[in-house]
Amino acid sequence: MDTIRKINYTVVPGGVLKGTMTVPGDKSISHRALMLGAIADGETRIRGLLQGEDILATAFALREMGVRIDLSCGRDVRVQGVGLNGLCPPRRPLDLGNSGTSARLFAGLLAGQRFESVLTGDASLQRRPMQRVVTPLRQMNADLTCTEGGTLPIHIKGSQGLKGIHYVMPVASAQLKSSLLLAGLYAEGRTCIEEPVPTRDHTERLLTRFSCPVDRTGRTVCISKTDKLTAADITVPGDISSAAFPMIGACIADGSDITLQRVGVNQTRRAVIEILQMMGADITLYNEYEPGYEPVADIRIRSSRLHGIAIPPRLVPAAIDEFPAIFIAAAYADGLTVLRNAAELRVKESDRLQAMADGLQATGIHATPMEDGIEIEGGVMRGGIVNSCTDHRIAMAFAIAGIRAEGPIQILDCANVNTSFPGFVKTMQAAGLDVIEEIDDV
Repeated sequence: MDTIRKINYTVVPGGVLKGTMTVPGDKSISHRALMLGAIADGETRIRGLLQGEDILATAFALREMGVRIDLSCGRDVRVQGVGLNGLCPPRRPLDLGNSGTSARLFAGLLAGQRFESVLTGDASLQRRPMQRVVTPLRQMNADLTCTEGGTLPIHIKGSQGLKGIHYVMPVASAQLKSSLLLAGLYAEGRTCIEEPVPTRDHTERLLTRFSCPVDRTGRTVCISKTDKLTAADITVPGDISSAAFPMIGACIADGSDITLQRVGVNQTRRAVIEILQMMGADITLYNEYEPGYEPVADIRIRSSRLHGIAIPPRLVPAAIDEFPAIFIAAAYADGLTVLRNAAELRVKESDRLQAMADGLQATGIHATPMEDGIEIEGGVMRGGIVNSCTDHRIAMAFAIAGIRAEGPIQILDCANVNTSFPGFVKTMQAAGLDVIEEIDDV
């Protein structure tokens, strides 16, 4: 019988975050850099690649299709591209673990191949919605199906007859947009995707970096079939979604003053900073520069007295991954914080609205989940036991919350933190968080 590793965190209050630190490479960019490097001509060098489990799932799937990826040097990775049509049929279903990004982007990439493939994943990933990518890909003449419930596995027969479409996205989703752009590389004519609001544009920036023209007019991005991508050197900045946890820890812990170095501050990802500043956070960006294709900055955060706000709807799509951390800021803020128009949080690695509400209530904070949002009344966390629902962002959010609680907070089932922030415990201990990792092999 396989050994199951259970990891719990216990955080003792009273810590102070000081000094400088770096966070792991951006997860969104790491996925996309690997995929585009794999289908480019030549060798792509990726510096600062996230070594989390989600990224390794993408790398291993590409290896299954004949791509040579050298991971031996840690965060500095070499990808030997096979060209747009050089991928090989996988011998088995591609197991993407817990990575929704991998599943949705591979659906678009593999829809234009000459071979059959199957995308699957763990129990959590098999509950996440995939119909949103299957439907428009089928409109592009792709031959693929998912379950009747719109979930994995996705069976892809492959097609050399993809056709470009103009698709109006019903939801704001960078993963959906990226899936269609990848399929558009193989589609006759022009593929255009119209967004309801702008979403993260890492795919567009990287396609340009790999010498593929992308046109944007307003909220519409277009791509045409291309003959080849050209390998490039890519430097992955720190992930602002991972940075959100020490950022908020520093905001709520008295006496904190920490600087996060070389964090990606793409305009489509900075909403978390704007929301925290609206709440009264003392956050300063400096040393801003753009090394090739993505803007980077150092971010200084000092302890602040926060107040509740109504989060503007325009900022919701751009901060969707950071809300578990933002909810912790709301829990320690004066007054009421209200979030609406965020139903997408219910179909992440967990139902994040319900999971966060349950955890906040278990630690003494009044939180009311709604169909598309949540209301949080700031107060004092007592401490207690929180179920992370195996969701990495829930686990890290409550780990940070413990820095100022009245008593210890224990967070259960934290193993999936390694999907996005490997080394989280050691990194946060070095910064001043009193967190203990407890491992139990069962």
